[in-house]
Parts: sequence; structure tokens; C-alpha cells
Amino acid sequence: MQPERSSAQPLRVGVVGLGYAGGQHLKNFARMPNVEAVALAGLEVDLLRELGGRYGVPNLYESWEDLVARDDLDVVSIGAPNHLHAPIAIAALEGGRHVLCEKPLARTGAEAEKIVRAAKEAGRLVHIAFTQRERGDVQALKRHVEEGNLGRIYHAKATWMRRNGIPGMGSWFTDKEMAGGGPLIDLGVHMVDMALYLMGEPEVESVSCATYAELGPRGRGGRNSGRDEGKTIVGDAYEVEDLATAFIRLSGGATLNLETGWAAYRESSDDFGVTLYGTDGGAEMKVRNYGTEDTVRIYTDVAGVPAVVMPEIAPREGHYAVVRRFVETIRGGGDWEGQFGEDGLHRARIIDACYASALENREVTLREVAEEEAV
Repeated sequence: MQPERSSAQPLRVGVVGLGYAGGQHLKNFARMPNVEAVALAGLEVDLLRELGGRYGVPNLYESWEDLVARDDLDVVSIGAPNHLHAPIAIAALEGGRHVLCEKPLARTGAEAEKIVRAAKEAGRLVHIAFTQRERGDVQALKRHVEEGNLGRIYHAKATWMRRNGIPGMGSWFTDKEMAGGGPLIDLGVHMVDMALYLMGEPEVESVSCATYAELGPRGRGGRNSGRDEGKTIVGDAYEVEDLATAFIRLSGGATLNLETGWAAYRESSDDFGVTLYGTDGGAEMKVRNYGTEDTVRIYTDVAGVPAVVMPEIAPREGHYAVVRRFVETIRGGGDWEGQFGEDGLHRARIIDACYASALENREVTLREVAEEEAV
């Protein structure tokens, strides 16, 4: 295990991944004081050199194994495809490094559980980049919930839908083995995380889910944007869903409706949001094409008359907020209970239950999922 580094010494970070996620990790670690990105790994040699040069990373590797094998890293940051999250994280933890991982933590709850176990055994942090909960509108809504303005939240809706938003036809995103699934594991995990975070983390008891692959297999619904460039083509087959819907039962009788899709015949936009129904008030967050202004409405009564409150929204921090909290937690030392990736494991089990429900055409309990992992 790596010796503890004093707060006066810079944290030395190695980043795996050259796509959007890896670039965000690099950029935001560079913004943190007393943190150095000293190693970068990825398969695309030209992009590896370009990103390494842009952020002044001295050590470049085509193999993630070579990066993790370095004996001078404090942190390994993972922005690689989903199938690599568990092997990279476990190797890094066993080497005594803290881990920052893109969502989802892993393709399955079983993989995520192995990561959490390795983190606890190593005494090292695992944080997951649930960036959407860091939005200013989500944080404003969270404050209203915590202040009791909505009362008890008994039902919620969470949705993320696109018109043409399959992230890369033929890339790892549409390969079942590499991705673990489609928009449910890609976008849906964000929305489940956001809804449960806002609701105060009620226990998920069961899910009833359906998945559809209607457009992707016919070559429809692909996204033509710069962010698709550079994705490695791994095959022609479309092996994942392009839309999923789920009804989720929560502790205390509360419920959550989830809808998420990469491609559907709807408005030509990329929209997500959450609706909360409470005993003393309601709230609605609607985000169109990643906008950040005028996205939240709080519904209440003033002197018995229906009223709408539009809270002030702080700027979105996204990955920077995730990286900052991760670094501050490392620097803080002390008790790291609950900082070993447990939230990522919980979300992974929910996604597992959704896929099992869709496959078996029945309601699936989270207890069943946990018992299946233990076998």
C-alpha cells in the first residue's frame, strides 16, 4: 500500500481515458491547487499526445496497466469504457491508490461490489462522477427539500430523453459486453441518482421495467456531433436498448417513474428533468439541451392561493465539483466511512434489477438482486 502523502505534498494523479470523460477529469484536476496530473493512458496515440501536451502530462501510456503499475501515484481517475471500470479500479485500489470513476461505477452490481470491497480492504476512497447532481438547479431544489418546503415526497418522475442521441453507432456504447446496456445504464443511472438524492435516499424495494430497441437496430437515432468523433468502432451490431421505462417502489410507500432514451420520435432536443410531488408542495426541473437558466419551479400555496417560486440558480460546476469534493475528502483524512463507492454500488443494483425485470417480464426486488450477487 502507498504511504500516506502529507497535505503539503501534491497529489499525483493518473488518468485513464481520452474521450469526453477523461478530458474533463484532466481539465478539472488541473484546476485544483497542489494536484499534479503526471500520467495519462489511452489507445488513440495522436489524441493521447494532444491531450498530454495540452495539460502538461509528462508520462503517456497506451496501456492502462502500465499507468496503474507506476509506484508514485496517489490517485487513478477512470474515464474509460464501462467494461474497464472494475479491472482498473480494483488494480488501482490494490496498489494503494484512491479512485475517481465515471458513472456507472461498473456494468453490474457484482462488479461494483468487488470494487467497494477492494476499497474497504485498501482503506482508499472511491468516488463516482455523478455530475448531474452537482448542477446549480439540482442543488437549489435540494435546499428546498431539506428546508421542508415540499413536505414528504411521495411520488417522483425522472426522465432523460433524446431524439437522435445514440452516442456512437458501432462504438463500445452499443456493444452489450463493453457497455453493460444502453440509455438505462448511461443516462438512467444519472436520473435515478438525482431523484434518490433529492428524495433523501429512500430505500429501493422493487422495480418493474421494460426496454425497447426499435430505432438503433435499424441504424436510426445516431448522434452526429463532434463528441462522437474519435470513438473506436468495435462492430456493426446494435446490442443494447434505445429506450427504457421503469416503475420503482421505494420505502415508506413512495414511488418513482423513470424514463430514459437515446432515440425516439419526439422533439429534436436532448432533455432531462425531475418532478417531485410532496404533501406540502411540488417541484419541477426541466432542462432543455443542457440549459442552466430558468429550469426550476416550486409549486406551493401562499395564503391559500396557488403560487410558483422560481429559485435563484447558481452556475453549474459538474466535474469540477466532483473533483473538488474528492480531493478535499482525501486531504481531510479521518473517517472515510461511506466513501468507498457504496452509492455507485447501490445504483448499479437498481440498474441490475431494471434489466432483470425487463428480461423476465416481471417485478424484481432489490433483495433478489443482492441474493443473486451472493451466489
